[in-house]
Amino acid sequence: MTRLAVVYSRAGQGLDAPLVSVEVHISNGLPNMSIVGLPEIAVKESKDRVRSAIINSGYEFAPRRITINLAPADLPKEGGRFDLPIALGILLASEQLNLKNIDNYEFAGELALSGDLRAIKGALPFAMATRRAQRNLIIAAENAFEAAMPQDNIVFPANTLLEVCQHLTGVRVLQKHEFSIPFVTTSNLDTVDIQDIQGQPYAKRALEIAAAGRHSMLLIGPPGTGKTMLASRLPTIMPELTIDEALEVATIYSLGQTNISPIKWRERPFRTPHHTASAVAMVGGGSRPKPGEISLAHHGVLFLDELPEYDRKVLEVLREPMELGAIAISRANRKTTFPAKFQLIAAMNPCPCGQSGNPLKHCQCSKDQITRYQARISSPLLDRIDMHIEVPVITAELLTNTVNAKNENSASIKQRVQTAMLIQQQRSNKANGLLSNNEVKATCVLSKESNAIIKKAIEKLNLSARGFYRILKVARTIADLDNSTNIQTTHLNEALGFRSRGNLSR
Repeated sequence: MTRLAVVYSRAGQGLDAPLVSVEVHISNGLPNMSIVGLPEIAVKESKDRVRSAIINSGYEFAPRRITINLAPADLPKEGGRFDLPIALGILLASEQLNLKNIDNYEFAGELALSGDLRAIKGALPFAMATRRAQRNLIIAAENAFEAAMPQDNIVFPANTLLEVCQHLTGVRVLQKHEFSIPFVTTSNLDTVDIQDIQGQPYAKRALEIAAAGRHSMLLIGPPGTGKTMLASRLPTIMPELTIDEALEVATIYSLGQTNISPIKWRERPFRTPHHTASAVAMVGGGSRPKPGEISLAHHGVLFLDELPEYDRKVLEVLREPMELGAIAISRANRKTTFPAKFQLIAAMNPCPCGQSGNPLKHCQCSKDQITRYQARISSPLLDRIDMHIEVPVITAELLTNTVNAKNENSASIKQRVQTAMLIQQQRSNKANGLLSNNEVKATCVLSKESNAIIKKAIEKLNLSARGFYRILKVARTIADLDNSTNIQTTHLNEALGFRSRGNLSR
């Protein structure tokens, strides 16, 4: 006797989750179970997990010839997500389950030998595709929060194969997971604050402007001046992710871990890869492309400390995604595009010994050594960084004064940042740092006096066209913080100062 059953699931292909029909065919013959349809090793091994899970759930494993086809056949299948649909297909084909509404569901979950359901990677892209297909989703309970993030998504979390079978047959219906949006402020505010930094008013002002306009920034100064502290405080003055932004970030993180924290999912990412990171770790890749640090920093901050210590090739791969806000990874059998709208914050010493420009210590480096050290960062990459900030040495008097009532906290700065970002959203529906050149021309209109100033600056600073537009973006953000409709000369002069001060000697 020949029997056929079809159960729906989905594969993982970057941020996409294409539909996979799990076709199970049981026929007479020597007991055997084979899986076809480009399965990788973990999928092939599912037949051992499925057999034990079915038996330990109180069902019989048919001692016949079982053929499982994962269609479409040319789509690579990986991971343990197909265990649950394969098990259900076998139970349907062997007539141990008799279901008429199986086409209304999609299934995902790795099976333990005991029949317990385990979480999968990429549950959020899976759930979003299921919602578009207007089907219900049955998934492991560990993935419930993540899978229910898309609005109006019907998700039934289950702990075991037996619970799934009982739900489908109506013996014991699973409880639909109701998604509630927990609003939790960024946890960094509980532990760190910008007022922890003594002095550095110029750098703090630059940090506020960078946060308000999503501008990239390079901090240059001797060791111990607070460059890393400044960068780590940036998330504390940035507003929480919007719901749409949080879903985009969660989708990326879903590909690399099994679950997403209900408490931290609204936090802006803050990624700090070590300077020994490879180009693949930075932009993503692999035989089965996965997101790299620039994508994991999407809608957040990518902080590169000791910038000249990174491999030159690693730094150069940042240039294209900084302009496009995305990275396309091509392999022989697939091409995947990951979003990468990250805010680059970098820090470096002015010379190999770090003491150049330090009035308290003598620099041991020659001019040639300083030139070679700074030349590790290419001019095209520097040109793409909006603000070059000098972080000077803190005086002994200020350093020993631990009680400084004039220090402003993160909460007050955050309010100004939120107001400026709201102005930008209402005007352009995006942050100033993400404006295209045509959008800059429309929103950054200069007066005759300001035009004369910028012309002189172009000649004196030898600015490129890219540098010119980036100065205008920064000036527009300063005007927004000042709640000014037009860019004034004071705003432009301050923006020029952030481009010329701290400039590398080349």
